[in-house]
Amino acid sequence: MKKSFSVLLFFFFSFLHAQDTYNLKGVIKDSANNENLTGVNILFPDLGTGTTSNEYGFYSIKIPEGTHTITVTYLGYTSVFREISVTENTTLNFELEEASESLEEVIITEDVERLNIRKPEMSVNKLEISTIQKLPVLFGEVDIVKSLLLLPGVSNAGEGSSGFNVRGGAADQNLILLDEATIYNSSHLFGLFSVFNPDAIKNLKLYKGGIPAEYGGRVSSVLDIYQKDGNSKKFEAKGGIGLISSRLLAEGPIVKDKGSFLVGGRSSYAHLFLKLTDNDNSAYFYDLNTKLSYKLDDNNTLLFSGYFGRDVFNISESFNNIYGNTVFNLRWNHILKDNIFTNLSMIYSDYYYGLTLDFVGFNWNSGIKNMNIKYDFDHYVNENLELNYGLQSTYYEFNPGEIEPNSESSGINYEELIKKYAFESAAYFSVNHTFSENFSAEYGLRYSTFFRLGQEELNLYENDVAVRYNETFGIYESVDPISTKSLSKSKVERVFGNLEPRLAMAYSFNDDQSVKVSYNRMTQYLHLITNTSSPTPLDVWAPSGKYIEPQLLDQVAIGYFQNLKDELYSVEIEAYYKDLKNRLDYIDGANLIANDAIEQVLLSGEARAYGLELLLRKNKGRFSGWLAYTLSRSEQRTPGRTEIEPGINNGDWYATGYDKTHDLSFTATYDLSEKWQLSSNFIFQTGLPTTYPTAQYRFEHLTIPVYSERNSNRLPSYHRLDLSATYTPKKKRNGSFESSWNFGIYNAYNRMNALSLTFRQNEDTRVNEAVRLSLFGIIPSVTYNFKF
Repeated sequence: MKKSFSVLLFFFFSFLHAQDTYNLKGVIKDSANNENLTGVNILFPDLGTGTTSNEYGFYSIKIPEGTHTITVTYLGYTSVFREISVTENTTLNFELEEASESLEEVIITEDVERLNIRKPEMSVNKLEISTIQKLPVLFGEVDIVKSLLLLPGVSNAGEGSSGFNVRGGAADQNLILLDEATIYNSSHLFGLFSVFNPDAIKNLKLYKGGIPAEYGGRVSSVLDIYQKDGNSKKFEAKGGIGLISSRLLAEGPIVKDKGSFLVGGRSSYAHLFLKLTDNDNSAYFYDLNTKLSYKLDDNNTLLFSGYFGRDVFNISESFNNIYGNTVFNLRWNHILKDNIFTNLSMIYSDYYYGLTLDFVGFNWNSGIKNMNIKYDFDHYVNENLELNYGLQSTYYEFNPGEIEPNSESSGINYEELIKKYAFESAAYFSVNHTFSENFSAEYGLRYSTFFRLGQEELNLYENDVAVRYNETFGIYESVDPISTKSLSKSKVERVFGNLEPRLAMAYSFNDDQSVKVSYNRMTQYLHLITNTSSPTPLDVWAPSGKYIEPQLLDQVAIGYFQNLKDELYSVEIEAYYKDLKNRLDYIDGANLIANDAIEQVLLSGEARAYGLELLLRKNKGRFSGWLAYTLSRSEQRTPGRTEIEPGINNGDWYATGYDKTHDLSFTATYDLSEKWQLSSNFIFQTGLPTTYPTAQYRFEHLTIPVYSERNSNRLPSYHRLDLSATYTPKKKRNGSFESSWNFGIYNAYNRMNALSLTFRQNEDTRVNEAVRLSLFGIIPSVTYNFKF
């Protein structure tokens, strides 16, 4: 049997090598600035085959010996048609020029946003920065995260909330990457803005399902964002001046056509106007983006990128809050062989939270750091088979909190919560396989391991139970530890290992119609300790360990995709189901702040989410845009561990704090003339779940409210209309300076959407009443943008 198998392998590989085929590879760039172009189509019409460039602009394909016509197309750029003769392995680079199109021709130029029928990729949304910059936004500040909220399956926990929710998942279940580095808090000013400077961003992808095997560590979604490389041909600068913030970005060559730099900064300054009114309060943010790239030779490129951002919030100089992200990434792109592209990355990420209370007399510091090394391979076997594989390792340091006196008169003693450490590693292998003209698949496997390392002091409990149910009072309560143990951080306290299979398949009926299905299992070893639906800067991250199990998710999705009228319109319909194990829940009255024994307030439950998504796009013409609708449900439950325990909410399913039954958004852009462009958004959402009191009783002189079941009520429905107009003066002949004015109205009909509802007794009438808290009414804005 072994001999027969060996003979079969011999003939198989002999057949492969007998073919007179050669490898054609290269890099595709923008001719104006040498930016790598992602997703460019490289086609051979006479062979009926082709490929696309990866995120670094690299492509590789095997073709037979002979003379062939190659076509390179990327919407928004002039297509290249060239006849080439292939007699050996060949390197062929391309520089594409931006196409100049009249107003009556194609207006939408974002090729990455168009629907690809034949690829197995599904549950993925892509937006070009040029599209995002057209949308009406709060205070005129272009915002990547808020633009994602206009897509199906993506929402947030209300105005002024940080983070975003994907297909019924929590905000901490999203993996957010900026040049491969993890961003732990994606918001400025408690959710009013995102940390991403749009001028510095090249492209982005949001994976809601069918997540490739190279990604791991979160169970809901992956937001993968890449910064621009910088212009290696000439110096350029761009920026914008708004009512409350401004930005400036500069890029240019270090060595022409070989090395480039990019540096950009943003800052808000609305707090300065408060100083004019003798108001000592302030709230502002600032951030810095940077990137350096250098091409050593045709096969090697070095890149260094970084981000630094901070939010500052203080009240009368007695309360001071500073928090933000710091990330760095050093990358080496190497073409190992003609058909193997590699990327080695060394990454540092740090999220810091600091708080000073002068009236109490202490400083508080907390945060999370990680150091990550990853090595990824793109292996182009032939025109029908692409392999992606790699290794990743991450070391974590968790600082739950450190308190120290900030003056000699302070009555606070120094105290440090116990730091925690962990090490996560993973290996993955993925195959992108075209079986036939109509059927293709992407399948792979990821194996992740998580090592919870030792700490100075670990509580030990009888039977390893840190929470018990008190039958007498009918409540859950904390258990006192029976002892503690200490273990060096170089030792392993507990090990987790999980297989994470991934599969996506597409069957196309023709060039304009297909069905797709996907399945993925994801594991999340980190947990955000918060009992709010929207994360706050004070929330802390905790690793899985002795008392916390990793979250395990299984998601399946099926979709129908169609292009209509020569891609004038496109339709995407997807249904999904998500099942999640080991979702953390909290006992009533849980204290999460500065809690060194957090396991004493945690219970483990489960969650599920399911829904239907619709995305209808108009891709061409003076009028373009999309309609997005999501019908969904997001629930969780925590049943009792024994027959006498009721669990949380009597062990019944209840809506999560970010569940929205209906989520509708309509986005439109109209090119009125060469100088004026109009845009609008309309959003309607079911109100968020909440818990209202249903009765009250008096005990002595106290009024005690009686609440309904958890999240059994809802806030009023949310809706608003945003409008904007952009004026672009005609560019002077041979002039390099460009500018535009953006005029916007957020919440045009002044809808006072409820952020929360509270109940109180009217002091005059003594009648109970509900009080609505609203954050924003109508807000006009104006922003001046420039480029030279």
